[in-house]
Amino acid sequence: MTSGGIRRSFAAWAALALASFGGAAHAEPGPWQLNMTRGVTTWSQVPYDLNNITLGVCAGIGILVFGAMFIAMFRFRKSRGVVAETWSHNTTLEIVWTTIPVIILITLAYLATGGLTSWANTTGSQMTVKITGYQWKWRYDYISYLGKPINNVGFMSKLDALSNATRQLDSGMDPYAVKVGNENTYLRNVDKPLVVPVDTKIRFVITGGDVIHSWWVPQFGWKVDAIPGIVNAAWTDIKTPGTYRGQCGLLCGQDHGFMPIVVVAKSKADFAKWLATQEAQAAALAAAPVTQTAELPAPPAAGKQG
Repeated sequence: MTSGGIRRSFAAWAALALASFGGAAHAEPGPWQLNMTRGVTTWSQVPYDLNNITLGVCAGIGILVFGAMFIAMFRFRKSRGVVAETWSHNTTLEIVWTTIPVIILITLAYLATGGLTSWANTTGSQMTVKITGYQWKWRYDYISYLGKPINNVGFMSKLDALSNATRQLDSGMDPYAVKVGNENTYLRNVDKPLVVPVDTKIRFVITGGDVIHSWWVPQFGWKVDAIPGIVNAAWTDIKTPGTYRGQCGLLCGQDHGFMPIVVVAKSKADFAKWLATQEAQAAALAAAPVTQTAELPAPPAAGKQG
């Protein structure tokens, strides 16, 4: 292979590696971000730490294995007059390099199992929200808060109007001009965000209304499939007020890329005010009289023909 071919091959492999290993951080990117999103919830630190531990173990194994291989290739090569040994095995060495990986795997399995069981444990939740995925939007229904049921508070959440208009073919609109403040929110904003309180253990019950979707906010540290006919549960406890963005994490159809998720975390006092306003609006709407369409008068009877 020529030097030019080698360079082109290297560039292609480098691009592939960047696309493959950098993709995990693309959901909520930051300047020079190479690692997972650290997260803003109580539990999000668990997968972040487990990822770093596993990466460190894999990197250490890679250094040892490939280091030994390259040393053997270059230091003990035939051109230096090295003669291969004739022994077939070493029982002590085989026991060592079998036992150490087993211990490593058991340790990682223990950490992963502990993380998954703590994430799946929704007992003691102070709030419950039902999430339903549709093509191509989300529905949020507030079920209970602090032991009390929430009445008739729920809404559809879909792509915001400006992003939706900009994405249309031949719209002539600039995606970089779609902003909230200084943040570009093209395809990442919604008309109605999910509003929740901080410092509250929130249980999400997640399902699908048509096909399989996946509810994913990277800064919460998890994503859960929304499957028709099945209710999955997860929980979060957001520590910092703010706006957190996500997206459907599973290819669900033509407009899969246009069903973002926005969660607004408020202080408990601000959330109580928001919830009271929503309940009052729902009660007023329920109490409003139903407007009936007036009956049209019957057409005049046709005259008798002479």
